[in-house]
Amino acid sequence: MKNGQSGRSANKQEGISINTDGIMMAFGLTLFAGLSTGIGAALALLAKRTNNRFLALSMGFSAGVMVYVSFVEILAIAKDSLTEQWGPERASWGTAMAFFGGIALAALIDRLVPESENPHEAHTIDEMSMTAMEHAKKHHDISKLQRTGIFTALALAIHNFPEGMATFASALIDPSLGVAIALAIAIHNIPEGISVSVPIFYATGDRKKAFVYSFLSGFAEPLGAIAGYLILMPFLSPAVFGLLFAAVAGIMVFVSFDELLPLAEEYGEHHLCIYGLVAGMAVMALSLLLFL
Repeated sequence: MKNGQSGRSANKQEGISINTDGIMMAFGLTLFAGLSTGIGAALALLAKRTNNRFLALSMGFSAGVMVYVSFVEILAIAKDSLTEQWGPERASWGTAMAFFGGIALAALIDRLVPESENPHEAHTIDEMSMTAMEHAKKHHDISKLQRTGIFTALALAIHNFPEGMATFASALIDPSLGVAIALAIAIHNIPEGISVSVPIFYATGDRKKAFVYSFLSGFAEPLGAIAGYLILMPFLSPAVFGLLFAAVAGIMVFVSFDELLPLAEEYGEHHLCIYGLVAGMAVMALSLLLFL
């Protein structure tokens, strides 16, 4: 890869051109999405109750954004990129296989995390607070309660790693698309921050410590972006980019169906979940049309 004029770095042989200024923006968006776990921690530590209806709408909205952009925009971009080198038929097969490969990767990571520590199980702030207090009163085992929070933070970090790669890859090529995806992932990271901070707070009584653990667990997303950058950038070509983008779509669709929509259902009414889903799709569609 060679540095050219106007802050661009290009692989002329393969035809891929990346704006080096855009790399910093992509990292910034990924960092924002990951560290939004701190918002969840702040809500858990400062609020007495969860606004469940708002969370249900937010989770549905986030799912709508990610599902719509995956099927309408990202898969189309992936197929077009693969067609440059492979032709239409092989590109169609490659796109489909990479898409389901991304789903398989996300599902594998989800299976590797013990269910009891999985941060994507829905809990309200007041529910988690009562559970934590009851656990402490019955068992007087503060260290075990603290370990629960720490293991949840580790589980969350594992889950966030591929999401970081997805956000970074999207923002690298299309900043407006990256902004939408970063916002969607940021919304869905908020309840995850709650799941980390509450048990640590009730184990230690230290709000600052609970917030820091939750905040730091979100660093897995920018770490995922860095890993993707270091591993893939030296080999970036239309084919590699197409496969990566299709896999990103698969990851985001799995996250939406396996995590966001079930969370929305748990937090609120069924119709609120669907309204949020449709609203997310509509906003994403409008934003894509405005930037045509």
